[in-house]
Amino acid sequence: MDSIGNWRHLCVDTQRMFLESTPWTLPWMTNILPQLEALSQYHAARTIFTRFIPPKHRDDAAGAWNDYYRKWWMMTGEHLEGEWLDLAPSLRSFVPPARIFDKTTYSPWIDGRLLSHLHSQSVDTIVVTGGETDVCVLATVLGAIDLGLHVILLSDAVCSGADETHDAAVGLLENRFSVQLDLKTTEEFLSLTT
Repeated sequence: MDSIGNWRHLCVDTQRMFLESTPWTLPWMTNILPQLEALSQYHAARTIFTRFIPPKHRDDAAGAWNDYYRKWWMMTGEHLEGEWLDLAPSLRSFVPPARIFDKTTYSPWIDGRLLSHLHSQSVDTIVVTGGETDVCVLATVLGAIDLGLHVILLSDAVCSGADETHDAAVGLLENRFSVQLDLKTTEEFLSLTT
């Protein structure tokens, strides 16, 4: 890749419900926070945080999502206080100028708002960080590729609840999508942009 292009940092679902003590806690999120903080500090105006927002009640979820929340009932809005949906405390100070986009699915592309925002700013590249590598990050990356965006995945700034599937997802993305995706470390990326 010769040039980074007009890029935005898309930080996926770095919320308290994944950082602190809930059934969805990602222990590795603590380890990636320094990279997320560094990138957001240098490039707050280019940072977009997505937040995964469960429904208020399980019955508000349609189709297979209703089955999903049958299993994860304790993570619906009626059981999970709103503060758990907040960004990790160390990332909140970057908003504004960083932006927040809420979503109710793994992918941030479904309702079109995020893509419309990126198109309005002629963005052609997204730099992806956050969690989980094998769920929401994967959906974000594959959707971005389908939409024609170039993706830079920061390998030391993504995490999952399971090492095996994290490694498999990173390997899949690096090996199968090498024309549309670059794998870099946070330090490598920052050395190109600061």
